[in-house]
Amino acid sequence: MSMLTPPGMGGKYRITGAKYPRMRPPRRRGRLVVVVLASVCALGLLGWGTLQLIDVFTGGNPAASRAQKDCGPKDAAGGTRAASARQANPLPEPGRITVNVYNATTRSGLAKDTADELKKRGFKIGDVGNATTQYDKKVKGTALVLGPAAALHTSLPVLGAQVAGVEQRADGRKKADLDLVLGDGFKGLAKPADAARSLTVLTAPAPTASAGSAKKGC
Repeated sequence: MSMLTPPGMGGKYRITGAKYPRMRPPRRRGRLVVVVLASVCALGLLGWGTLQLIDVFTGGNPAASRAQKDCGPKDAAGGTRAASARQANPLPEPGRITVNVYNATTRSGLAKDTADELKKRGFKIGDVGNATTQYDKKVKGTALVLGPAAALHTSLPVLGAQVAGVEQRADGRKKADLDLVLGDGFKGLAKPADAARSLTVLTAPAPTASAGSAKKGC
């Protein structure tokens, strides 16, 4: 019996040789999971770093570029063409505007009464009568204000402020006078206070964006 054989164990349980049998520990799957997760994280960081480098060398993302374009030169406070046109062409006084008043409705005396009221408000009055066949009984809204294209941002809005809901239109004429065509929805001129308020809005300068708001928006 070998010296390595425990007492009482003989026969087929006898251990021979000079060493104990090697007992291998079970494989640990936890280490494998940790290694896989670490590899995934490393690849993710590598990809993110690559994208950052691309942004640095190509000038950033498209959204930022669009934002910079939006913050480019504009009219004051992102103004409109109308505001710029009003500043370039100051609105004239009513006394410098000649108005022809035409009645496109079936109500008699409407053009004369309206012309008299406009005269009290300082406008010069030209022709007064019924509308031509082009507009007679065809204006369903409040009224039409017609004039030359050059008056779109000058005398047209001054007269338009006297009638709520009026439509302003250039008709290609060469003369500077304006036509006020009264439609079926016309109930009378706007109150003087309302008309003055509308003119104040038209003549007010466009607000300038402050430095703080510019930084916030851009």
